[in-house]
Amino acid sequence: MRRITKPFVRWLNDMRIRNKLIFFYVIVVMIPVLIVGFIVIQYFRLDALEKATKQTENNVQRIKTQIENLLNVPISVSNQLLLDRDMERVATTVYPADRPIELVNAYRNYTDFTNYVRAYSEVRSIQLFTDNSTLFNNLQFMNADREIQATNWYKQAMQQRSIFWMYIDDMNNPRLQNNKQLSLVRQIFFPNTGKRSVLVIQINTDYLNELLSQEPFDTMVADKDGYIVAAKNQSSIGKTLEEMGFELAAEDTEQERSFERKIEGVDYQVSINTLIPDSSVSGLTVVSAFSSASIVHDANRIGLIGAGLIVFILFMALLAVYFNSRLISSRLLKLNRNLNRVAEGDLGTVSRIDGQDEIGQLSEQFNYMVVNINELMSQVYEASEANNRMEVMQREIKLKMLASQINPHFLFNALESIRMRAHIQGEKDIARAVQLLGKLIRRNLELGNRHASLRSELDMVRSYLDIQKFRHGDRLHYELSAGEDTLNTMLPPLIIQPLIENAIVHGLENKETEGCVTLHAVRIGEEVLIDVVDNGAGMTPERLKQVEESIREKEESEESRIGLRNVHQRLVMTYGEECGLRISSELGKGTQIYFKIPAGRDE
Repeated sequence: MRRITKPFVRWLNDMRIRNKLIFFYVIVVMIPVLIVGFIVIQYFRLDALEKATKQTENNVQRIKTQIENLLNVPISVSNQLLLDRDMERVATTVYPADRPIELVNAYRNYTDFTNYVRAYSEVRSIQLFTDNSTLFNNLQFMNADREIQATNWYKQAMQQRSIFWMYIDDMNNPRLQNNKQLSLVRQIFFPNTGKRSVLVIQINTDYLNELLSQEPFDTMVADKDGYIVAAKNQSSIGKTLEEMGFELAAEDTEQERSFERKIEGVDYQVSINTLIPDSSVSGLTVVSAFSSASIVHDANRIGLIGAGLIVFILFMALLAVYFNSRLISSRLLKLNRNLNRVAEGDLGTVSRIDGQDEIGQLSEQFNYMVVNINELMSQVYEASEANNRMEVMQREIKLKMLASQINPHFLFNALESIRMRAHIQGEKDIARAVQLLGKLIRRNLELGNRHASLRSELDMVRSYLDIQKFRHGDRLHYELSAGEDTLNTMLPPLIIQPLIENAIVHGLENKETEGCVTLHAVRIGEEVLIDVVDNGAGMTPERLKQVEESIREKEESEESRIGLRNVHQRLVMTYGEECGLRISSELGKGTQIYFKIPAGRDE
């Protein structure tokens, strides 16, 4: 991976800033925006097509429901006429030829057909075809002659009692061209005479066409033979679906289906629903077709507008990037020329670049740099002269220091001589005190900054207490108590001795009675707890608060450098805030100072 990126980075570094900005703009902004814009436009186009298809399916379902409600009206009428005994009497009576008045009166007295037509706008006409030669055709009761009996619809109706929906000739207007009408055809059986007739109820197709005209897409209704009985475009009525380019297979019995079809070179979305009313052996087919171009027209228009806006915005942004890159490049080239002049030794160069942006700030910093270089050169010259003088002075000081240096061994030897002289003269206490003092001085010189064990710290504390006991005599008592599991614990040097000194100086020196200092070290888990207790003067709560605040101040005064604050700060810096000093005191009873450290042996 590094072998691939390294040449690419080198190539980018060699490219001019203006070209680099344009390159990254094209790669990072222009190409991704174009890709995302194309995807979004396609998504909206497909979404619009899908919504339109669903809307069409909903429209087809709605028109299907409306048509079904329309067809239920003639079905209900036929069911009522099926039990109409007056109709049976009119249709089956044999009327004498010499008394036609009887037939006229029978027609005049029977008004059910007319009443149904007036009551229901969905019904155009009602006719009953019966094999009764004594009847005269009055457009309601029709004599089924041989021509009618030879028709397909009459034959199918006479074979079974179910309801048929057929596109048949209008008997009321036989002379008109294309006079076919959608009709309900069913057999009527007369139980009293055992005769059968055929009832034909014509549908008011004007009412059906009015429903279809409200649809947003081309919608057609066809019978079982494929004849279009009603349509939004009424010029299609009477044609077949095959002629319109919607041929259907005879075995295609799916009630709902949709597909794409190219008709006269245009892509169409076609939705087909089959409607079979109750008690019917045949039904109607509802076909709705719409061109894909009409659906996606708005989406394509929005897509073109969006694409145009994207291209315009990208082009304007490209011009802005180009202008900005030229502005940046020209100012950087000007700053580069000034740098080259300084590199050639012209320290009087002044950069004059307008603006308060990063390049303008670089120009100002360049001028500051030139001024500082001039000042530094002057300072270097002066420092060189001063160094020469300092070297001469340092050689003189070293000679004086060598002459006045005192070997520490001389101090230890002198103390040892004093101790021996006191011992010879019988001053054993003085000799002991001098010995302890020499031991303390040697120990302080040897410690430095290295950690020491609690054992060695207690030895030094014991020496210090013995010297203090030499001063105070029987007025001072002390006790040092430490568990064996604490003696090897490492801690910073001179941590405990200042606490003992503080207890004696501030707690016991002003006390007239005997005083006692006690030190305890005990291990609790992975920590060692060390406390120093005295029975001295103690402190008031206000004084205790002042002492606690003083040891936690960051700035340290000259007189408190080796006091409590020094100990507290070293503990905090070494182990953390939780290991600092803790103080409790009560006036007239004494003071307790304690702290805890980890029990490990490492420094």
